Amino acid sequence: MPIYRLDERIVFPPPHLADPSGVLAVGGDLEPRRVLLAYASGIFPWPAEGMPLLWHSPDPRFVLEAHALHVPRSLHKTLRRRSFDLSLDTAFRAVIEACAGEPRPGQRGTWITDEMVEAYVKLHELGFAHSAEAWHEGRLVGGLYGVSLGGAFFGESMFAAVPDASKAAFVVLVAQLARWGLELVDCQVHTEHLARFGARHWPRERYLAALRHALERPTRRGPWRFDDADALRGATGQP
Repeated sequence: MPIYRLDERIVFPPPHLADPSGVLAVGGDLEPRRVLLAYASGIFPWPAEGMPLLWHSPDPRFVLEAHALHVPRSLHKTLRRRSFDLSLDTAFRAVIEACAGEPRPGQRGTWITDEMVEAYVKLHELGFAHSAEAWHEGRLVGGLYGVSLGGAFFGESMFAAVPDASKAAFVVLVAQLARWGLELVDCQVHTEHLARFGARHWPRERYLAALRHALERPTRRGPWRFDDADALRGATGQP
């Protein structure tokens, strides 16, 4: 199966032409128009050391529906204790740089290159990329970032300097997404961590159909904030 080489044109081949590993195309750049078109087409960049920029569209896709979020009992307790101060879009660069430095089992280095950092910071400045942060005593101890278009949020990476920090940030973010009607949370590929929250494998065609529907909604551009001081209640199950 061929791998397509991108040029200066802002176009992608159809996602179903990806090879069995999910690789669809190589090359191109990380300019905002290209990256946003990729997400809107069911494609995302995932660099690999020593190779040209790779673009992926895996089959199956790992997806969480925001309303189906499952919060483990132990994390419920952590949220009820208000162990962390939680925020949105207040430290995007710090979050992505911390994600880049997070050790990954079985990996050397990181796929979050300097070019990726700057590209997503630019998307954040344009209102399309967002972060959720967990703080303890004024120190950033966990968080995650991703991109949002229409009714979809495309999660990219998370980090935790203390236990449960990234999980708490993820749960309150998804609860807020559900309140806004952003139901489609793209987790890209399987991890046990996200499976515990209710993410499931979807065939690529199901994901693409859901994405097309999600993109019919207007995009909520940043900066994002929680709706009100009681936004945590949706995540903790409090009345």
